[in-house]
Amino acid sequence: QVQLVESGGGLVQPGGSLRLSCSASGSFFRISHMGWYRQAPGEQRELVATITSSGLTNSADSVMGRFTISRDNAKNTVYLQMNSLKPEDTAIYYCNAGVQGSWYANYQDYWGQGTQVSVSS
Repeated sequence: QVQLVESGGGLVQPGGSLRLSCSASGSFFRISHMGWYRQAPGEQRELVATITSSGLTNSADSVMGRFTISRDNAKNTVYLQMNSLKPEDTAIYYCNAGVQGSWYANYQDYWGQGTQVSVSS
């Protein structure tokens, strides 16, 4: 079983910064993509940023230039550095990873439990 554990959320003023972390634990062969999604109250879950195992990244237009995704493959950890935060960034942020349980298995998507990010003065 694979677990994704997020940390780093909290309350911050507009213009502030936060860094989210998500670590994968359990028994698995390897991880392909990792990423962050968010869901605001009354809204659908949306992509924030993703990163492949080789470091290729993709970000939503709304966060480009403000958020940076990175990963440490040795630690099975993905990070999201969030700068210049805005009130509209307020949401629950979820970590996602594509995990291969064994060398012959297909990749499966796993999700973290979510961490709240609130941007308010």
